[in-house]
Amino acid sequence: MASKNVTARGIEPTTVDELTVFSNPTQQDDVSLLGGLVRLQYWESIMQDTIHATVVYSDTGNTIDKKSAVDGLPIVGQEKVALSFKDHQDNELVFKDDTALYVNKVTPIADDSTKSMVHLDLVSKEYIMNEKVRLNTRFDGKIANGSGAEGNATANANNGGHIEKILKTDKKYLATKKDIDIDKTANNYNFIGNNRKPFYVLNWLSRFGIPDTDKAEGNTAGFFFWETSEGFKFKAIDTLLDKTKNPQKKSIIFNQSVDGESIPQGYDVKAVGYELDNRVDVQTKYKMGAYSNRIVMFDPFNCFYEVIAPNAGVTKTDAENVNTPENEPANKKNLTTAGRGLPLLNKEFDREGKNQDYTRTTYMMLDTGTMPTGDTEEQLNKSKDINFDAKSVLNQSIMRMNQLFSQKTTVTIPGDFSLHAGDSVFVDAPQLEADTSNDDVNQESGGLYIIADLCHFLTPKETYTKLNLIRDSFGRKGNHTRGR
Repeated sequence: MASKNVTARGIEPTTVDELTVFSNPTQQDDVSLLGGLVRLQYWESIMQDTIHATVVYSDTGNTIDKKSAVDGLPIVGQEKVALSFKDHQDNELVFKDDTALYVNKVTPIADDSTKSMVHLDLVSKEYIMNEKVRLNTRFDGKIANGSGAEGNATANANNGGHIEKILKTDKKYLATKKDIDIDKTANNYNFIGNNRKPFYVLNWLSRFGIPDTDKAEGNTAGFFFWETSEGFKFKAIDTLLDKTKNPQKKSIIFNQSVDGESIPQGYDVKAVGYELDNRVDVQTKYKMGAYSNRIVMFDPFNCFYEVIAPNAGVTKTDAENVNTPENEPANKKNLTTAGRGLPLLNKEFDREGKNQDYTRTTYMMLDTGTMPTGDTEEQLNKSKDINFDAKSVLNQSIMRMNQLFSQKTTVTIPGDFSLHAGDSVFVDAPQLEADTSNDDVNQESGGLYIIADLCHFLTPKETYTKLNLIRDSFGRKGNHTRGR
């Protein structure tokens, strides 16, 4: 792991416009905590169901009715919080009304006779509602039907996909008023909720979806579900890596130039911190089935038995031509990758023979004739249909989700609130060579990345944004200039 960091000089504080807590009993009483704000942190992540924020503030005991906010309002949990803050480019994050945050936990940090320090954990409304809602009905049809350009579900509660129903359209469940951005799946899946929580089912379904794109079936699968300040997302892995469907938001450069010098042409921002981490722990990746895994399927009604072992095709005999189209395996040609190619592994470890080269086995009992839709006659006609086509989905989903975390880069930049988890950015850093005056960018680690998670950090003295970036492949591909 290579790590390079410079001090965060020049990162000036930005504006927090509102931080108001409303009382639980009537919400008529409220108190502003802006005057005592010490620190604000805000998080988004594609691995996290909802957004989170934390606030640390000091209180002298005269905030409301000559008492502290915790005692005078009081703040006990579930209080509604209106929050808004903006960066130096006037990108503003606003959480109020339907998008307001709520107090999840109140933690006193320090308390004496003259002042106190309090830590508030803030969460989305849906984060709390998830603990009160259970899915106890049957779901038939598409996993996701997709959402419109304005982020609203295109289908109503009667014929929408499962994701739309659970999130928005069926009032029995989360019934969020926030926008949703959902990729359509190509496959159907019928199931019963079994009294599970909504977020559990949404993440469970993300493994079963095939993107509704050409040549996706049998080659790729897998979705992510998460929330940003813009609403909830349910996106295919290949969509996140597709530069046309997920255009890069920023081009980031890290170099050793003196703070205040101009940024090279074509880049949007200079990183003040940079850390590269190759996440290919070979043994762990093998255990998780990132490159080769098999599925053993059995149908108890007719004793059908089949073993399928798809392979990501990451070993090559010609290392110099590993990224040329004529040498790519068939399934790799149908994948969308952020870099030039998947990791090149040693052919010495290949195992020969049919269905022999695998590192993980998944066992699946086929659900033939399970939960067919329609009237009695239609159900009889579908009695031989498979509800979940495991051989076209399960292994591909396992491989793609594990491949996505092959390379990780962490960068710290001046506060930029236009960025969100799931956005793509282009990152370049100098190539390490004996010539210390070298200005060439690193052709192996540079290129397109996906924001796995981000944190906006605000204090009265500084504001910056930290990004954890990931991708499935290696090698710089494309150009740092947006739109090219």
